[in-house]
Amino acid sequence: MRIGILHPGAMGVSVAASARNGGHDVYWASQGRSSQTRARAEAAGLHDLGDVARLCERCSVIVSVCPPHAAEEVADEVLHQGYAGLYLDANAIAPGRALRMAHSMAAAGIAFVDGGIIGGPAWEAGRTWLYLSGQEAPAAAALFSAGPLETEVIGDQVGKASALKMCFAANTKGTTALLCAVLAAAESLGVREELERQWSRYEPGFAEEAAARARRVTAKAWRFAGEMDEIAQTFEEAGLPGDFHAAAAVLYRRMAHFKEAASTPSLEAVLAALAGGEPES
Repeated sequence: MRIGILHPGAMGVSVAASARNGGHDVYWASQGRSSQTRARAEAAGLHDLGDVARLCERCSVIVSVCPPHAAEEVADEVLHQGYAGLYLDANAIAPGRALRMAHSMAAAGIAFVDGGIIGGPAWEAGRTWLYLSGQEAPAAAALFSAGPLETEVIGDQVGKASALKMCFAANTKGTTALLCAVLAAAESLGVREELERQWSRYEPGFAEEAAARARRVTAKAWRFAGEMDEIAQTFEEAGLPGDFHAAAAVLYRRMAHFKEAASTPSLEAVLAALAGGEPES
């Protein structure tokens, strides 16, 4: 089977690799993509069709793995090509957004599968899960049966896979944002040393772990900001306040510029950025 991947970023290329492990031919479109993306695609043995139009013409399945803010834009681009196959959206988006996309796809004769990825890039078995929901979810799961990406179908209702992803990330990435804010507030108020000492009394090693988490997350903060927006929307759709994760989105945007850093920034640089000061090297 011919599968198109939009786009082979760090996560997307690992999803594509699992599809290739199952004997499928996997394609991508290099138009407008970076040299880093091209290098990843070539290393993974993906076939370049140049643009999305040819991808839609040649492939019977298209998998979208992109930053959450771009999910609908990517879907609309596929829709405008007159595509009529199976479309798997594996992005971190609110269930309501997934449902809107599914309705648009169904009106155009496209089978839509809702997906949510939990875990890092799927290079080891038992580390990354793709949850799927929708009428054609079993067909989508079969594409990755060779692994190492794990799949689980959790129902035929679009939105369920996205809801699970949102709830999971609300805790993991949301609490990291809270921890970053706590450290920044303590620094600004001149009590970080005392806070870390008290943390250590309750849980030895936690202060060091907190600092490491705050520094590490900077590499993906640019992407997590959009995910926090989606989680805020998800909570509001569920009748809960979305303000906490809306604030988390603001925090991650304050750290977004670290994406271009040559190395992991110091904790002091991270805290300065969070407090709204000038970014430090």
